Amino acid sequence: MKLWLLRHAPVLLPSGLCYGAIDVPADASLTREAAQAFAPLPPPGTPVWVSGLMRAQQMAGALQAVRPELGAARMDTRLNEMDFGRWELQRWDSIPRSAFDEWTADFAHHRFGGAESTQMLLYRVAAALAELRPATSSDVVWVTHAGVIRAVQHIVANGVHIKDMAEWPKQAPEPGAWTSLSV
Repeated sequence: MKLWLLRHAPVLLPSGLCYGAIDVPADASLTREAAQAFAPLPPPGTPVWVSGLMRAQQMAGALQAVRPELGAARMDTRLNEMDFGRWELQRWDSIPRSAFDEWTADFAHHRFGGAESTQMLLYRVAAALAELRPATSSDVVWVTHAGVIRAVQHIVANGVHIKDMAEWPKQAPEPGAWTSLSV
């Protein structure tokens, strides 16, 4: 099965802010442009799943407007971005260095910001992937976020468990871009 991972367009926030589970909108014009660029890729009838966050919902709606035969997206909150807890909407450069040190020391299990660990993100993404495997033999589109895309990349390459930060994928598509993987 080919899994298309489409990231939401740039958000309407000042650059340099930490955002994950916070529900913020994306730039509408850039969302439409990205959806139009992506639209020719999935075959007819490809199911679309979407994060529960507004910025991903906007992208799924824009894609559906260009490719109505794909149908409405199935919302799945397991595709939501990682929750950074108290660091949400804080400037990355204002988060204490000690917070990053604690996270990197126990990258799998430390809850950066107090809400969710990397391992928790991997477990929920793996559960969503497992639901796809027995039910789907063709392409699927996930409209989602950088953290979820990296989680999928990690799961496909290394399995659901992570030991340390060195295993975490460094690359994810830019906002409004995509990648695909065989799963």
